[in-house]
Amino acid sequence: MKVSVLGSGSGGNATVISCGSGVYLIDVGLSAKQIILRLEHMGIDPDSLTGIFLTHEHSDHARGLDVFMRKRDIPVYVNALTKEALEYGMKSEIRWRVFQTGQAFDVGALEVTAFAIPHDAAEPVGFVLESSTARFGLVTDVGYITQSMRVHLKGADALFVEANYDEELLEADTKRPWATKQRIASRHGHLSNTQAGELIADIGCAKLRCVLLGHLSSDCNHAEIATKTIAPLISSLNVTELICAEQDKPTEWLEFGTVESMEDMLEALSGDLNQADLF
Repeated sequence: MKVSVLGSGSGGNATVISCGSGVYLIDVGLSAKQIILRLEHMGIDPDSLTGIFLTHEHSDHARGLDVFMRKRDIPVYVNALTKEALEYGMKSEIRWRVFQTGQAFDVGALEVTAFAIPHDAAEPVGFVLESSTARFGLVTDVGYITQSMRVHLKGADALFVEANYDEELLEADTKRPWATKQRIASRHGHLSNTQAGELIADIGCAKLRCVLLGHLSSDCNHAEIATKTIAPLISSLNVTELICAEQDKPTEWLEFGTVESMEDMLEALSGDLNQADLF
């Protein structure tokens, strides 16, 4: 399995996952044009996507969906309240696939679990995507750490975790009114660097190698600060990749998990060669 964050931040969020059962997007918060350009940059034909998963309906996670789906017939996996919040006013014919939060469901050979998270949206979720060889967990836009989050994210080979703000920078920020800063730091807002690091340290296991930090505030955080804060908190783990996703460009592919067979290995090598041919 491999992952690239196409973009992450208040300006829009999207993550692409590629594995043996297909290629999937988690969230479509960038413009349709940017989604297409960034997928193509990563060597992926946008029309070849197997499915799209949505964490919640906020515009920075779903704004590109309507235009992106105008000429595409790709199933979109959502829970009932997120679908209800999004479908009004949609011009595209969306092939909705409604799941029940907390219940695992299969998409081909991929097992997907959407678990509830605390955030000020209709029915926000985090995701765990698991194949026979790898397990990936994603949680973004979450106000505080719950036991359910710990249970579902534990055992992952790779994680995407929100690290939205540095506590001192948020407190010193003069652009945001007090009420906005209170909302960000509230139980329905976002995770700080320290909270993100503590979560990763708590759920990290011997398999965990790759950690992506996302949704960094452009005013109240910085990649160097986030890394400097979180790295010591997870120093006891075997993490070899600690990367801050950026708003304006995709991360490189991060590969993780085990190769199940020689056939899978040859397929993975073939994909790498095909991608190299594009540049």
